[in-house]
Amino acid sequence: MRTHDHWTPETIADQTGRTALITGANSGIGLETARVLARRGARVILAGRSRAKLDEAVRTLHAEMPAAKLETLVLDLGELASIREAATRIAASTTLDLLVNNAGVMNIPQRRTTRDGFELTFGTNHLGHFALTAQVMPALRRSPAARIVTVSAIAAKWPSGALTDLMSEQRYRPMAAYAKSKRANVVFTRELARRLAGTTITPVVIHPGAAMTNLQQHTRGPVVRALTGVMEKFLMGSPQGAAWPSLYAATSPDVRSGAFIGPAARNQTTGTPKPVTLPRGADDPAEGERLWADSERLTGVTFAR
Repeated sequence: MRTHDHWTPETIADQTGRTALITGANSGIGLETARVLARRGARVILAGRSRAKLDEAVRTLHAEMPAAKLETLVLDLGELASIREAATRIAASTTLDLLVNNAGVMNIPQRRTTRDGFELTFGTNHLGHFALTAQVMPALRRSPAARIVTVSAIAAKWPSGALTDLMSEQRYRPMAAYAKSKRANVVFTRELARRLAGTTITPVVIHPGAAMTNLQQHTRGPVVRALTGVMEKFLMGSPQGAAWPSLYAATSPDVRSGAFIGPAARNQTTGTPKPVTLPRGADDPAEGERLWADSERLTGVTFAR
């Protein structure tokens, strides 16, 4: 796959006629992804848990772009019933050209669970998006060239992200649970690409590098906060730059099914999007099959053939 040495969102082609659904679209990377796609003419459905925050995001975008085609969808990825209700609305009447599985949680200090009893980080970041993707598939199949972009993280490469003890019942470590969920995003996308081979749907997984967004809301302690401030100033990029891999994956004609896209800088925190090395073993079909079976069993959701 080739990439542009100096790709920026300014190179994105006109998106008029395309419909995008973005989870976690009221802030951070999700909001910036919505902003750029709307500016290029796409109809954008902003999905999130809070109606008030979604409405505020739409007001912000409309203040910048009065003619932007924006809608909202209340969706809690930590509740299967909420996912099912939202997905049913989309599947019933929408042609969906782009699904961006962007929302996520990170570094929850104590083990918590979703309403369905899943460990919160894995349940939200992977299982919620697994269930959503499956249930909006009819809308994606209506598109002549749909894409599914799932936002992972560089944490997917950490050894602590091994896909065992998925619910962290044996031992809970906040960042290990996060790494596990982010590896699952990659393994899920690779398996989805195998299952959708020969169709017009292109699954892609990205990592955004490092940026200060609402994911850092659970950072605790004066020392950690001080270090975070230093990292923000010297190491981390902006949400605007961190949205580039998502935007590239969503719009570039060069993207291939199953690709893992990340920033080009040596430390992979910022820079032009490009294909990056998969986490070790993430392309193993056996691991993909295991995660798929576990995800279907836990959520009770299956992908229609």
